[in-house]
Amino acid sequence: WQKIAPTALLYQISPSLNMEILIMLAILSTVLGGWGGLNQTQMRKVLAYSSIAHMGWTVIIALINPNLMILSLMIYIMTTLTLFMTLNLSSTTKIKSISNLWNKSTPMTMIIFLTLLSLGGLPPLTGFMPKWLILQELIINNNPTMAIVMALSALLSLFFYMRIIYVSSLTMFPTNNNLKHHWFFTQTKTTNMIPTLTTISSMLLPLTPIPIIM
Repeated sequence: WQKIAPTALLYQISPSLNMEILIMLAILSTVLGGWGGLNQTQMRKVLAYSSIAHMGWTVIIALINPNLMILSLMIYIMTTLTLFMTLNLSSTTKIKSISNLWNKSTPMTMIIFLTLLSLGGLPPLTGFMPKWLILQELIINNNPTMAIVMALSALLSLFFYMRIIYVSSLTMFPTNNNLKHHWFFTQTKTTNMIPTLTTISSMLLPLTPIPIIM
């Protein structure tokens, strides 16, 4: 939620901003966010660096298409909300905790993996939508070099998300409850919202709202 206020301010003052400064800030944000998350073992730090990288995508499009900036923020909020709710429900704080989550709830683990891939912008998930539209806008506005730089910097974030999934799915840390499966969580408002949020954060690419951002 800390992004709402600066994004609203950025939306209001975007016509008076300098394009060169925005480009420098966007590249710095995406690169530092990607590099910073590579060696992290705690999920909250990974998500913090991911937020920094995503802010670069928000900044780069602020001057060209502010409406697309709002769309990107909305999708990011829905995706991170899904991830935070599942991590909180499963009491997952470190990467190795996701490996142990297989024994507690396999569906919850799959939801975390799917949301991470969407957050990394892997097609054909929802998270690919804002990156695709932003790259398209940059190319249309004669900035193909910036589009290439942003696309390459996004690979850093996608890499550490893929590494989390690799470590969690193909390696199993020692545990004493391998044969005790707990498939269901207690029904609460949070658990009832997770299926809807998962659908939104992973399956909206076919509904890309081109008319809204034109």
